[in-house]
This record gives sequence, C-alpha cells and structure tokens, in this order.
Amino acid sequence: MAVEEDTRRTPEPPTEPLTEAQAERMFADMNDVIRAGEETRRLRAEMIRLFADLGWTQDRIARLSGMSQPAVSKQVTKHKGDDPSPPPRLSLDQHDTPWLEGRLWGLAEEISETLHDAAHCTRYVDAAARGRKHFTPQNVDELRRLVEEDLRLHRTALPDGHRHAYDEISRALDTPAPSTATPTESPSARRTLARQIQRANLREEA
Repeated sequence: MAVEEDTRRTPEPPTEPLTEAQAERMFADMNDVIRAGEETRRLRAEMIRLFADLGWTQDRIARLSGMSQPAVSKQVTKHKGDDPSPPPRLSLDQHDTPWLEGRLWGLAEEISETLHDAAHCTRYVDAAARGRKHFTPQNVDELRRLVEEDLRLHRTALPDGHRHAYDEISRALDTPAPSTATPTESPSARRTLARQIQRANLREEA
C-alpha cells in the first residue's frame, strides 16, 4: 500500500518577526490581565466582609456573588478576629478622593449607556471595568475631560441630574478634603461602593 503523503505543513515563520516593542506590549497586556484578576479577587473578598458587617446573611451574599455559601463563610470567618470596624457610610456626600473617583466612574458609565457609541467616555469606562485603567491623577483628569465633553455635546440627551452630579464631583475633587476620620475600606472598595450608589441615585432621579 502506498504511503499517504503527509499533507501537513510546517508553519512558515512570519516574514517580519515581532519587534521588542511589540513583544513588550504583549507581555504588558497579559500582566495587566493577571494583575486585574488578583486585584478583583482581593476586592471581592473585602466586599464580602463589608456586606457581612452591614448585616447581610452569608446565604444572601453567596446568592448575589455567585459563590458557594462555604466559600463566603471562609472569607467572613478569616477576619472574624480582626478589630471590628464600623459599617461604611453609604451617602453620596463624602469627600475622600477614592469616593469621588467612584462617583465620577459611575456617572461616566451612566453617560456611556445612555449615549451608546456616541459617548466619548465609553472606551475609558470599558478599560476601567477590565482593570486596564487605574485611577491615577492623570487618568482621573482624562475621565473628567471626557465626561465634561459628553455633557457639553449631548446636553439635550442627558438628564439634568448628570450635569448636577458632575459639577458636585468636580468641585469636591478640586477642593481639599475636610479633615475627617480615615475610612477603613480600601480605595478600591470605596470606588466600587460610590460607583454603584451614584448610578442608583442617577436612575432614581431620571
């Protein structure tokens, strides 16, 4: 019997090999994803403890987080012996920087969803949600410019509450925060809380 010809071909090398800059960018993107995953796991653990401090049952937290009840219980009991901290304030009227950044993030997400592809801030909020954008002063300034541009160009399409929220957030970011007790939650948790509370507030006002 004739031996069948092996039709598989050895892949040819690319005609133009990757440059060091391209390879560096690829590894940087992968590292961003890994770092975002680790940060998200830490944030989720902190949020579980936070909701437990607010009096939510472990079954309720497990259902909402998509985790098993034993996994939630493990996170809660791991820190049961820690010094008890007061539950977080959930009012919008707070002036620490992470809280204000979270409010700005939530406002930008509401604008993005309302305007769809027309929003200048859409790419930024997508990157922030994936952990690709960090809340450095430069990035926050960029997001403020994008939000302000959307509010200016789409004044009739956006509720008045969006402009009011932006003016309030912007003034607070430009003013030194009053001397108050330092929140016990991490900056990431503060941003996450403020982000969701700001979005809920805007939807109630709409």
